[in-house]
Amino acid sequence: MKKYFILVVLFLLPISVYLFFASGVNNFVKLPVITENVSELSGFENLEGEEVVLEDKITVLLFFGTHTENKEANAFNLAHKIYKKNYQFEEFQFVTLITEDQLEVAKDLKNKLSEIEDPKNWKFAVGSAEAIEEVFYSLQTKGALNNNLSTNYVYIIDKERNLRGRTDDEDYGVLYGYDASNYAEINNKMSDDLKVVLAEYRLALKKYKTEREI
Repeated sequence: MKKYFILVVLFLLPISVYLFFASGVNNFVKLPVITENVSELSGFENLEGEEVVLEDKITVLLFFGTHTENKEANAFNLAHKIYKKNYQFEEFQFVTLITEDQLEVAKDLKNKLSEIEDPKNWKFAVGSAEAIEEVFYSLQTKGALNNNLSTNYVYIIDKERNLRGRTDDEDYGVLYGYDASNYAEINNKMSDDLKVVLAEYRLALKKYKTEREI
């Protein structure tokens, strides 16, 4: 009996493990697309005057508008719980939209962020009020920018410029973005969802490399 039991375990265990991971892949790999074709950052430049784009990047998109200093606490929450864990992913970036009068404040904030982690992939994109509004409203969320062209909410944009989020969130129903002033929401929901998007592209890259080798 012991011999048969061992044989059964040896036969069933690999199948069980395979089924577990197979079902996990189906449930894990994709985070829903909420909005397609988010506006590209045409006309925006970083602090060094260089072009900033969303295409072919996995982006966490922030709106600090005309009052960057009011969002420092949000930036620190995100730096600790999101950016620090993921900034080394080759095609990952943070992009914070600001107006031109915020250049010096943004430079100061970037220096402060460097005390947490290397901010090489945290870009402050400078643009007009109209350009910031165009990008925000292309997200097609239920929210709005305040009078400072800013919001506490941050958004995950994939390489194809699609807004990713949840369609069946237990608190919001459709979850367009994540409240960066809410530490628990950033630490739990956003962290988990970004992992899903990054894992999706890692799997796609691994599959592509495998097919090329074949």
